[in-house]
Amino acid sequence: MQQKLAADMSTTAGRAQAGQTPVALSVPALTIVSHPQPQRIGERLLLEVLASQGRTAALSRNAPDFSRPGGLMALPLGDPFLSRKPVEFEPGPRGGLRMLVPEDGTQVRVADQAVQGGREFSREELSAGVPLVLADRVVLLLHLASSFRQPGALDQGIVGHGEGIHRVREDIIRVADLTVPVLIRGETGTGKELVARAIHASGPRRAGPFVSVNLGALAKELVAAELFGAQRGAYTGASRDRDGFFRAAEGGTLFLDEVGEAPPEVQAALLRVLETGEIYPVGGHTPVPVDVRLVSATDAHLEARIQDRTFKAPLLHRLAGFEILVPPLRERREDIGLLFHHFARQELEAMGEGGQLTAADPRAEPWLPAALAVRLVRHGWAGNIRQLRNVTRQLVIGNRGLPGLRIDARLEQQLDADAQPVPGRPLTERAEDDDGVKAPRRKPADVSEQELLEALRACSWDLKATADWLGIPRPSVYVLIDKSSLLRTARDLSPEEITRCFHECEGDLDRMVQRLEVSKRALQRRVRELGLSGG
Repeated sequence: MQQKLAADMSTTAGRAQAGQTPVALSVPALTIVSHPQPQRIGERLLLEVLASQGRTAALSRNAPDFSRPGGLMALPLGDPFLSRKPVEFEPGPRGGLRMLVPEDGTQVRVADQAVQGGREFSREELSAGVPLVLADRVVLLLHLASSFRQPGALDQGIVGHGEGIHRVREDIIRVADLTVPVLIRGETGTGKELVARAIHASGPRRAGPFVSVNLGALAKELVAAELFGAQRGAYTGASRDRDGFFRAAEGGTLFLDEVGEAPPEVQAALLRVLETGEIYPVGGHTPVPVDVRLVSATDAHLEARIQDRTFKAPLLHRLAGFEILVPPLRERREDIGLLFHHFARQELEAMGEGGQLTAADPRAEPWLPAALAVRLVRHGWAGNIRQLRNVTRQLVIGNRGLPGLRIDARLEQQLDADAQPVPGRPLTERAEDDDGVKAPRRKPADVSEQELLEALRACSWDLKATADWLGIPRPSVYVLIDKSSLLRTARDLSPEEITRCFHECEGDLDRMVQRLEVSKRALQRRVRELGLSGG
């Protein structure tokens, strides 16, 4: 396996030297989430690079070196409380990974569970991200990352080095200098306006105005006048001519957030603007030409609204000259530590206390305690980056004047809610038979509904892996799901829900499984039955 990894990495390097496009492999990586030196947060290590160099994938105080993606400086973890005796990583079955922890080495926890001897992680668990705590001081996220990723030149305030946010940067660079309309999709709080501002700032209209409008916040009877302007006397209260947001954005970019909330008559007017480059002020009969780059955003499933006849299909086709999908925070856990540090620095500098993030004593306690860092990484973040920023602000202000962060009971309970299950299995619990297959160890009746749910989530809704995890026969998993009040099956999903999720996840079946929480195989059958093209 080590030779195969080395060969794969050699192929990647060889293609790069030959000027060809390298094949990006998805390999295990370690990203620093918390460290006694806060400036180290966000640095990363690709484990397979070690294997490609013919060395053991081993982690200790003095080696190997971590660096920011694309950065020039690389340093080992270097914390004096870590052992020189390494924690080792080796390939596991089916693309997974084994972590071996020496008895007299650094204490390692997976989330809040101490590791004795070792732990095994599936490919799905690596994809979700596994928090590792070293000596209760350094927190690393074990996850999957691209083996070849050229650093993007784009900054524009977009924080993070994960795969999802890198794709967003690439999309911004591709479209910024064009005139086509852009539709930004993503859940609420993911930073869609920040992406829109980056498109504007990276393109030829950067010297012009950037006008941001939230259509969901405007009174429906005034949306047309706000956007296109109005002539005096066009409606009650219109005592003077109004220019509107389109003319305010002349020569620049108009950003329409929550575009799915546009009333039907406004949708028709937007379509006309996109087709002709002209607006009609409310009460006016003469078209006014406008020179505006239109960028819109939505967290709604517009295709479903088209089916409901509340959104016009031609308008969606015009708005989506190019689409950018902003990933939710739970899909970019490797960026959580970096984002937290970024927001904390902003808050501390605003209070004149930015020096707290400059650690002079390497033996000092981490400013971001390990237990809190793990909670941040494991939380579900339904409100995405906006919610993380609010939590960061609460923590910084609540600990003002103190040397480090302490979490109160209320916020602790909030962060523990919707937490990712503790991943991995101790190597001593593998209980395999002579053929290397896990043998049943329990009665299905002993498995609670909550335990079944957590096991399914940890195994990414792979029913065979869940059966192995629980130590019960696979057919028993089907029976337990059917009996459970917490779970549903793929056949319980409506065609509309599957179709909406298919489009929002861009046909990525693994993402659909995580969102819908049903068996992958059964969901794949439903996708095919509906005539969708799923992977």
